[in-house]
Amino acid sequence: MLSKSTLDLGTRSAIGTIVRYVIILIGLMVIIQSVGINLSALTILAGALGVGIGFGLQNVTNNFISGIIILFERPIKVGDRIEVGGISGDVVNISMRATTVVTNDNISVIVPNSEFISSQVINWSHNDRNVRFNIKVGVSYKEDPQKVKDILLLVAEDNLSVLENPAPDVIFDEFGDSSLNFILRVWTTKLIQKPDTLRSQLYFEIFKRFRDKGIEIPFPQRDLHIKNEELNI
Repeated sequence: MLSKSTLDLGTRSAIGTIVRYVIILIGLMVIIQSVGINLSALTILAGALGVGIGFGLQNVTNNFISGIIILFERPIKVGDRIEVGGISGDVVNISMRATTVVTNDNISVIVPNSEFISSQVINWSHNDRNVRFNIKVGVSYKEDPQKVKDILLLVAEDNLSVLENPAPDVIFDEFGDSSLNFILRVWTTKLIQKPDTLRSQLYFEIFKRFRDKGIEIPFPQRDLHIKNEELNI
């Protein structure tokens, strides 16, 4: 039913997980009652279990509660591109205890749910799939800034992964020590899982266009002045 709906993948996954656990809980209660076990008799057992949880299963309980919070608040969802604890990847599964994140190297990382509640999490696609990248470029002081801007915009417009709306733009960032520094700002939805790929594509094309147009990309330079004074003896 959910696969035929218009809901996004993350919403369908959250609803499916919640419904599955609700059905399991109701099924356990029905089974216990059907075999003649009085649920009220389990009060003492539940109290003892609570003490055991308090002493020995704190981390498990913390991750379990965190999983419920994630499913209802949805700070992350299946399909999101996230960064947490130095790990960057796509969320492929959210269970009650842990969340599975697959990196660009196709490595599955199992992250405890409590990490998403107690730590800072960067979600690249929380609101929508549009993400802006800032590509920093430096040129020689002898170059015309307007010409540099025009070339950078042409590079962005010719890249199929860059969105036309919002349109790319160029910022004259600063007068650096050895260069005029610009920032090419582009929006994309296709390569948020592979940000380095988009940067590489743009840098390759920028280098080619600069070389063809004779635009110099400087290296750090310093002027050294040596004073030679005659010694009076």
